[in-house]
Amino acid sequence: MRVTCQRVEKAICRIEGIPVGSIEVGLLIFVGFSLEEDDEKLKSMAKKIAHARLFEDENGKMNLSVMDIKGSVLSISQFTLYGDTRKGNRPSYDKAAKAEVAKEYYERFNTYLQEWIPIEMGVFQAEMKIEAHNDGPVTLWYEN
Repeated sequence: MRVTCQRVEKAICRIEGIPVGSIEVGLLIFVGFSLEEDDEKLKSMAKKIAHARLFEDENGKMNLSVMDIKGSVLSISQFTLYGDTRKGNRPSYDKAAKAEVAKEYYERFNTYLQEWIPIEMGVFQAEMKIEAHNDGPVTLWYEN
């Protein structure tokens, strides 16, 4: 499982111009799944994202989590995080979970994440347009 996590002032997901998910201060996450995920990995990553200290405290140190600041998460499925670009010019997606399995992982991961913080979601396999106002910018990549 791979998650790209961006600290944002606000983010919105649109499909055909219609907003389907939006947040104010919080995290915009792009989530991809491999062939070898399990429930423990999904739970562990949800906990890691919820507790990641990516927001500044009163001393300017990144010591606060999205939970601490009462923020939220916009979660977007992103199979291209498993694109292998080591050979040639066209990425290979051989290690990405197939759509029907990835959709189940995505839904379960988001359910676990909701135990910690409020989330909004994109639509799995939809053509989405994401608008983000990055804060920092702070962008981190998580993998388990």
